[in-house]
Amino acid sequence: MRAPRRPSTAVVAAGIAVVALVLAGFVSYYAASTPDGLTQVSQQEGFADTETDHAAGEGPFAGYETGFLDDDRLSGGVAGVVGVLVVLTLGSGLVLAVRRRPGRDEPRDTADTADTEPTSRV
Repeated sequence: MRAPRRPSTAVVAAGIAVVALVLAGFVSYYAASTPDGLTQVSQQEGFADTETDHAAGEGPFAGYETGFLDDDRLSGGVAGVVGVLVVLTLGSGLVLAVRRRPGRDEPRDTADTADTEPTSRV
């Protein structure tokens, strides 16, 4: 009996990207509208009124929505999808930058060398 074939890394990565994009684009609209933990604590402790806007507060994706779309649902979905794409791009770039590459001293792992039987030294 053969063992089930494992999916390739590309298939797994594509699946993760699709799930993340669906969650960001569609499901995020149904997220709770209650304040997050930090905002809630600041309200409970009485220093919420000291909050100031940050430098990117007027940016195109400030507040988890787009500044150029009037529809709230579409605006949040587009901002979520763009955010996911930015994070996946940066993460993929980081992985490619720090991955192990065969150096001059290491042999490349090719099909020709992987199928040979090891020789024993006596």
